[in-house]
Parts: sequence; structure tokens; C-alpha cells
Amino acid sequence: MGTKARILAVAAELVARSPDGDVSTRAVCEAAGVGAPALYRHFGDKEGLLSAVVDHGWERYLAAKRERHPGTDPVQDLRDGWDGHTEFALRNPNLYRLMHSPAMRTPPAAALEAHRILTGDLRRAAEQGKLRLAPGLAAQMIMSANVGVCLMLVSRPATFTDETLSRRVRDAVHAVVFTPDVTTPGARPATPDTPDTPGVPATAARLGAQLRQNPSPAFTPAETALFTEWLDRLSNTG
Repeated sequence: MGTKARILAVAAELVARSPDGDVSTRAVCEAAGVGAPALYRHFGDKEGLLSAVVDHGWERYLAAKRERHPGTDPVQDLRDGWDGHTEFALRNPNLYRLMHSPAMRTPPAAALEAHRILTGDLRRAAEQGKLRLAPGLAAQMIMSANVGVCLMLVSRPATFTDETLSRRVRDAVHAVVFTPDVTTPGARPATPDTPDTPGVPATAARLGAQLRQNPSPAFTPAETALFTEWLDRLSNTG
């Protein structure tokens, strides 16, 4: 293992074992058996080192998502994705807090990739008529709720002790995002849509997803962009 990889591995291990999730560059150097100049040469400073630890954490998180094969039911894929996200947070509490720290003002490329994967699954749901909202807005709602509940679970474990909390929040958010015929049994839908009459928002979300997937040659690119913008507005009225 090269010097840079050894320093990064040691830093990640010390972050995981630290009571407060913080490490000193001195401790990292001692554990890695290198001098401070080597650390600074490879990472610049402590902030650069922690940024590298965050990048490494995101790569670990994305590994399973990249290897998975999407199923025929995107809603089930999204439920599994939520649960996998929560499991990763609970297994790596210090790393997870660091990955979502407000101090990380520029999100890593891997974090943006995770958001694209989520949005892609939601577009598949929209194409099947299962989504109430535009995929972009639905992705923001799901991601913010999933990250929020995970941060509470790992930051305040003495307060947030209910093991079913993540699932309950998931089902509540999904009841708002998806049409009633696909929400988890027991979750109350947010509007009185039915499978037979999905309503304007769900219909607009489906049409918008289909138009993005297969643009009509009858429309110019500008017309297609305008139509999808209108459909997104209609889908978000729900």
C-alpha cells in the first residue's frame, strides 16, 4: 500500500473509532508511521485529509448502488434504497456525520451521483404512472428526509431509540410521493386520488417522464423543454 493510501486508510479508521468523529493530523501521522510533511504533501492540510475521507466514504456508499440491477418495480427499489442508506449510516455513524457535515460546502461528485441514481429510479416510477410529483422534486423530498432521519439516529441515539423510525418516515414520505395504489399498506395517502383516477399531478409526472425518455420528433427542442417545464409545474401542484 502506498503512502497516500495508507494515510487515508488510517485516517478513516481513526475517524470511525473517535468518540466525537474528529482526528488530529498528529494522531494520523503517528498511526500511519509517516511524518507531517508526507501528510501535507498528499492532502494539503487537515481539511484536505478529511475531504479525502469523505470522498472515500461516498465511494463505499455508492459501491452497492453501482452494482445493483434495477428491478421491474422502481418503488420497491426506492424502498430498498432508503433502507440501505439508513443501514450504511448506522454502521458508519462518524463517517456519515462527516459526509453530511455543513462544513462540506461543495458536495463531492459521488454525492451528486447518488442523487442522480435516486432521480433515475423516480423517473422510472413516473414512466409507470406511480409518481405524484416531478422526479426532481420527489428526489429532493426523499433525500432530505432520509438524510435527516439518519443524522438524528446517529447523532442522538439516546433520544431516537425507536428502531422502526426510519421505516415510518420512509412510508410517510412515500405516501406523499407515490400514487395510492403503490404506497406501503397502512400509509395514508396525501390526496384522494385513486388508481382509476390518478389526478392531474400524477398524470403530468408520467407524461413528463415519458417525454424526457422519448422526445417527440413533432416538437422542436425548445418546445419539448417548454412542455416538460409545464408538466413539471402541474405535477408539483399535488
